[in-house]
Amino acid sequence: MSSLRIDALTRWAAEQNSLNPALITLSPAGGDASFRGYFRLTLPNGDTQIVMDAPPAQEDSAPFVTIGHRWYAAGLPVPKIYAANLDDGFLLLDDLGSTPMQDRFTDSAAVIQYHEKALGLIAELQNRASPTALPDYDAALLARELDLFPEWCMDKWLRLPCPSSWEALRTDLIHRALQQPTVSVHRDFDAMNIMINHDRLYMIDFQDAVAGPISYDVISLLRGRYWRFSAAQFAELATLFYRQARSDGRLSSVLTEADFITQCHAMAAQRSLKVLGIFCRLTLRDHKQGYLARLPHFLDHLEDSLNGLPEHVAFANWVRLTLRPAILQRLAEERP
Repeated sequence: MSSLRIDALTRWAAEQNSLNPALITLSPAGGDASFRGYFRLTLPNGDTQIVMDAPPAQEDSAPFVTIGHRWYAAGLPVPKIYAANLDDGFLLLDDLGSTPMQDRFTDSAAVIQYHEKALGLIAELQNRASPTALPDYDAALLARELDLFPEWCMDKWLRLPCPSSWEALRTDLIHRALQQPTVSVHRDFDAMNIMINHDRLYMIDFQDAVAGPISYDVISLLRGRYWRFSAAQFAELATLFYRQARSDGRLSSVLTEADFITQCHAMAAQRSLKVLGIFCRLTLRDHKQGYLARLPHFLDHLEDSLNGLPEHVAFANWVRLTLRPAILQRLAEERP
């Protein structure tokens, strides 16, 4: 980030607080896989705010602002947006601290505890936020996401073809996703996007929210980047969500617990394939570092999910016998 842009960001943040720029300080507060950057603004009285720098040439912050205002008004735990300058890509937000949920994963009991709390937050989102105004997570979008896998992971990184079983899996995963009830979907409900502030969970990075399948945020959480649950633990946590959704009417009594678990496995397979493609794209196109090292973790998630879809055993065998060795070999070759 250039010094000129930092100066502009500082002046704008000071203006929003009716202060002389010399009376405030900005310190780096992290970044993410996008082109956004975050700074902690310290005011003369010691209070802090977060300034988001989202260069408009690379990032459209309008959805974040629109959704953020709507969800905040609905009483959902999201950062308050104090000001937004979309032309320059500057936003002024609540400071939710520096503790993402994964920092609390100190032992297995804590992991279960916080995942249960986060499942409750998903229920809160689905019950309070109408999906009506959100973009549809339709067949076209599901297909585009799935196609990131053959394009970026297989073709551009591994330079291998997909197996003949790919098309049947792709079609089935899209069909199963569209069969589910439509709710507000955060779309990246991973521990890194859940901040803990005064013992309450808050959602951030919701700019890609859509109207989509009820299980999507569940599997984003349970098949996230910081933990791998056993099959029994996954089923137990998914069942906890299922029973709550049944009790408050988000899921029909016609849908059995076993069928919902299968839907979760299918949705998780879709997301794992998408993530494998995205991480390769972040590396090859955007020159981001560290994402290839995470591929084996999501490969584990993919295999776990395919174990719950026995009709796709051919693709599962290909993943085990061809994809995994190819990824591990390529990672070994790129290791310095």
